Amino acid sequence: MDDLERELGPPADPGEDRVSSDSMKGRKKAKLPVANPMHAATPKETGFHQSTRVCLEHIREALLHHRWQEAAEYMACYPQMLEDSISGTAQQHKELIWKISTEILHHHPNSKLEDYNNIYERLKHSGVRHYLMICLEHSFHLLLHGHIEDAKRQLSVAESWRYGKESAAQLQRAKLIQAYRSLLDYILWSDKKFAHCGTDDPDSGDNQDMHNYFRQASVNLKGVLKNPGVWDPFILSYVEMLEFYEGHEEALKVLNDYAYDSSFPPNPNAHVYLFHYLKQHDASEKKLMKVLKVLHVLVPSHELMLEYSSLLLQSEKKSDIQKALGVVLEMLDFACWRSSLDVWKRLKAIIHKLQLQDDYKDVVLGKMATRKDWWPALHFTRFHASKDSQENPELMEVKASLTKILCPDLMLKYGQVTSAVQT
Repeated sequence: MDDLERELGPPADPGEDRVSSDSMKGRKKAKLPVANPMHAATPKETGFHQSTRVCLEHIREALLHHRWQEAAEYMACYPQMLEDSISGTAQQHKELIWKISTEILHHHPNSKLEDYNNIYERLKHSGVRHYLMICLEHSFHLLLHGHIEDAKRQLSVAESWRYGKESAAQLQRAKLIQAYRSLLDYILWSDKKFAHCGTDDPDSGDNQDMHNYFRQASVNLKGVLKNPGVWDPFILSYVEMLEFYEGHEEALKVLNDYAYDSSFPPNPNAHVYLFHYLKQHDASEKKLMKVLKVLHVLVPSHELMLEYSSLLLQSEKKSDIQKALGVVLEMLDFACWRSSLDVWKRLKAIIHKLQLQDDYKDVVLGKMATRKDWWPALHFTRFHASKDSQENPELMEVKASLTKILCPDLMLKYGQVTSAVQT
């Protein structure tokens, strides 16, 4: 609605500003400015501009009140604004027409696929600035209605489209078009794979079609994934196809590059995908811990940190046990894990193993030094004790056994309530 607000507001009148500023002297400034009248005429506004502005105001009112038929009727008149050659805002009007038209179609109860196709084709030929993004949106709509081949055709046309000197923004959009076109190849490949699994003929036409779609998708995705960015669904699609054809080394290389290439933005999902792939292929614990170590830095509250702490706990290294303690404590720093029995049990197991070390008290106190002021309020209040005793008595028992170890210098109400409940 921001575009509508900017468009509907009439040009400012300097005289009005002076009167307004004079009248406001000596009074406290309002927090919210008073809106100008929507229909107020100004000396710079022609009759044509006034009629189109009023038309847009009616469209806005209809949209806000979900009167989709009324909005569609007014919208049929508004494109005449594109004939305005004076204001120099043709691109703004084109984008406004694009967004409002598709919004009305999305909600109009009688809209048909043909209506979408007509409006998208008209929008594509109204100007070149938004051509690629309109093509992409058109393909999304076709995809939602199950017209995968038509969606791919739209993207193929957009992929080959060129206009003037290619700008950096246009190049980025072209890469996005290429990526989504490859994703549609993957979807078609998946459909063929499903059909192929249900037949006993290994040399059927579906098999050849499958391979064609794989070749088209893999060539394009390989090129697209060299560009820094967040490509999660495209990566998963590419890896699945590579695995199907037993290209395990290539799949591992793709995932490694996605996770560790410094030109890419930090992406926790990249490390999650790599971890699951390595685990699926029985990688060593050392490799798994290497991946989870990076993920821990990015998202210390991630659910895989429970698995990371388990791997560290299985290690015979003294430092790894202490790392496991830090990992689980950091999980419990987040409220989402506050009532997790598994996490508290893991903490208890780690401390039990730490007690075999002579300096375990110093290690625990060192980890808790920065937490002692706020952890009790997060985990060990009377309210938590009452809640845990009702909802999860086992959790209450585990937490109560750790209070004296984690906070030895504090008289915690959690432990007092627990004792009262047990008696």
